[in-house]
Amino acid sequence: MIKTHNFGAGPCILPDTVFEEAAEAVKDFNHSGLSVLEISHRSNPFVEIIEEARDLVLKLMGLTSKTHTALFMHGGASLQFAMAPYNFLNNSAGYINTGVWSKKAITEAKKVGSVRLLYDGESVDYKSVPDHQELNSLQTSGYDYVHLTSNNTIYGTQFKEFGTIDSPTIIDMSSDIFSTIRDYSKFDLIYAGAQKNIGPAGTTVVIIKKEFIEGIKTNDRFSMLDYRKHIEAESMFNTPTVFSIYASLLNLRWLENRSIRVISEDNSKKASLLYQAIDKSAHLKGYAEKTSRSEMNVTFTIENSTIAAAFDKKCKEENIVGIKGHRLVGGYRASMYNALPIQSVQLLVDIISHIDNA
Repeated sequence: MIKTHNFGAGPCILPDTVFEEAAEAVKDFNHSGLSVLEISHRSNPFVEIIEEARDLVLKLMGLTSKTHTALFMHGGASLQFAMAPYNFLNNSAGYINTGVWSKKAITEAKKVGSVRLLYDGESVDYKSVPDHQELNSLQTSGYDYVHLTSNNTIYGTQFKEFGTIDSPTIIDMSSDIFSTIRDYSKFDLIYAGAQKNIGPAGTTVVIIKKEFIEGIKTNDRFSMLDYRKHIEAESMFNTPTVFSIYASLLNLRWLENRSIRVISEDNSKKASLLYQAIDKSAHLKGYAEKTSRSEMNVTFTIENSTIAAAFDKKCKEENIVGIKGHRLVGGYRASMYNALPIQSVQLLVDIISHIDNA
């Protein structure tokens, strides 16, 4: 089998062990004679799967079920853009715009209630995000919540610190959850589409601080959009995405075995290796400002079309896929999620060196 080096932005690379165990379960789940694709979501085996998965989500965040609840839901992060304000926007909410996904969240929230833009990254072409001091200088008190996006896949920017936000905080961590050590307790609601560092596409993780749940609007809610209904039903208000949750559990176990500390160190090494090559290159130019660079999504351009063609050719020869940049930015994007081995990054660095020395 030819080794493919997957730098795709998502759905993304997962550990080989996850693929192997999931493939076996598709044929025969736990020697039951049934595929994991056909077991009942009400059966004890699946209840055990989802309970373990929910517990592991909290454990990996350093949280407990005493203070937080973890849910597996449908609709991706895009549903959460609407669901969060639907539940918590009573008077006004503050939003920090750092790219396409936060902008979409703002669009949905405006359909529900009053939104104030606290920071607009469009003025800097989304090449940077507010640093610790900038965040602290923002007026963040008095809102039902403040919303931000931790990592921006399209532009290759990422928050390193989150400053002091003086209102409840809702955060979209779809593309860098479990990638580095963080104090997750400072956030009141965290959501993340699974298809980056959690598992395959199809499910979404939502973590809510229990005291924040008390702020949900008390008037009648559409049941499917009411967090309380999903909490009461323990993530099974309707039929959950059984296979996606099972594969996510396998990946969560892998994360626990490796530890977030080791994962974080590996991610920093990969990012440092690639950014150093970009900065040294005569032909490549990084897109994001250095202080805001993402460890998950490295964005860069090659202005010389002849050099770009040579780079493309070499990547194809070495079975590197998913390297093209988003259409809004162009250029290239190397997404380096948790399971991407450093050997793949080294190969990309070698290609950069090759075109520089050609």
